[in-house]
Amino acid sequence: MAHLNRRQALAALAGAAALGQAAPRRRSQPNIVLILADDLGWGDLGCYGQRLVATPHLDALAAAGTRYTACYAGSTVCAPSRCCLLTGLHTGHARVRGNALVPLRPDEVTLPRLLQQAGYATGLFGKWGLGEPGSSGVPSRQGCDEFFGYLNQVHAHNGWPTHLWRHEQRVPLPNVVPRERPDGGGVASRRVAFANDLICDEALGFVDRQRHRPFWLCFTPTLPHANNEAGQDGMEVPDQGRYADLPWPKVQRDKAAAIGRLDWYVGRLVARLAEHRLLEDTLIVFSSDNGPHREGGADPEFLDSNGPLRGIKRDLYEGGIRVPGLVAWRGQVPAGRVCGEPWAHWDLLPTCAALAGTMAPDGLDGIDLGSLWIGGPPPQHPPFYWEFHEGGFSQAVRHGAWKAVRRKSRQASVELYDLVNDPAEAHDLAAAQPAITAALTRLLASARRDSAEFPVKG
Repeated sequence: MAHLNRRQALAALAGAAALGQAAPRRRSQPNIVLILADDLGWGDLGCYGQRLVATPHLDALAAAGTRYTACYAGSTVCAPSRCCLLTGLHTGHARVRGNALVPLRPDEVTLPRLLQQAGYATGLFGKWGLGEPGSSGVPSRQGCDEFFGYLNQVHAHNGWPTHLWRHEQRVPLPNVVPRERPDGGGVASRRVAFANDLICDEALGFVDRQRHRPFWLCFTPTLPHANNEAGQDGMEVPDQGRYADLPWPKVQRDKAAAIGRLDWYVGRLVARLAEHRLLEDTLIVFSSDNGPHREGGADPEFLDSNGPLRGIKRDLYEGGIRVPGLVAWRGQVPAGRVCGEPWAHWDLLPTCAALAGTMAPDGLDGIDLGSLWIGGPPPQHPPFYWEFHEGGFSQAVRHGAWKAVRRKSRQASVELYDLVNDPAEAHDLAAAQPAITAALTRLLASARRDSAEFPVKG
């Protein structure tokens, strides 16, 4: 890519190579690095079949660990998905079930808070979306020792904002945004400092500062999300790199470059861990907050971003919620493994808590995946549940091979799919399997509690 100098490129490649090398020690409490892409589809990475966009560092991470083909996001849009990841609850029980500005509660049990109490340094760098300045939901009030990035989702659309946040303090940037919205959203007319580059640098600095103690690093860049305020030119990226001369629409070259830049960030982070000889001590999990988008002029079909799956962002079909899931930890997680066992982001809290030697609270929807991740037998997973409140009330539940979907209304008929034989959800079997349809319909009702902030409409 054009934005990598020779030293940076060599450092990233060295990090990928180091994933397979031996290291001299292991801590009793591993470092935990969670990398969450923004609107990256199941089919956007080379290791998941992407043919047009190069993702060498993520492909190397997959080769060094396990690639899961049935990893699920907490939701089909960003804020509830992040809430599920941080609280261990699915959207039938979580506080945040949509992109409305609902903050986490003061007494919320979050993953960074649990790990902070277990002695970890905790840092989140990138997009937050779970609490505005002054609210109970800001990162510093939810267990994050360090935070740098975007608090608000619309602010996070803009790749060249006038400011970012360090906890609740504005950090001014030299960009100019005419007609800037009160929440920071808009389109820059003077582009000097690309926010995601700054965020990546801050995440690397956190590793440097905390390398001598256990740490939890959550890196949440906003790539390849679009700037929705920029209309059909919303795939903002500093340069198109290797895609600049391809005969594609500009927006598709930009999106490819955005994915490539995300891949570069991962390479830089792995290289920094390798530089500090931390790879044997560090669990790395990479995923995405939901499926690919059709925003800012992007066409998910051009890159086949959802692969063989049906649907995109804002759908509860597989393409909206099934996302990349890479897990690597040298000497612990089997290398080169591909696994179809399903798990969801709400499993991360109990899994990370167990690795840190602390207790997760009762009443979670997630379970400890430790035995699965190290190559052991899969745990028995409770049914997976999602609900979505935009454009009517939609629900989905997966239990074993079967998935039920009800779209836009509680009164709508329930669709039934066999995900083992029909992952594309092309054949509705509800009429042919009435008993299974009835059982999953009951689950759709019992898997949730009503929410005052997200009442059921329709």
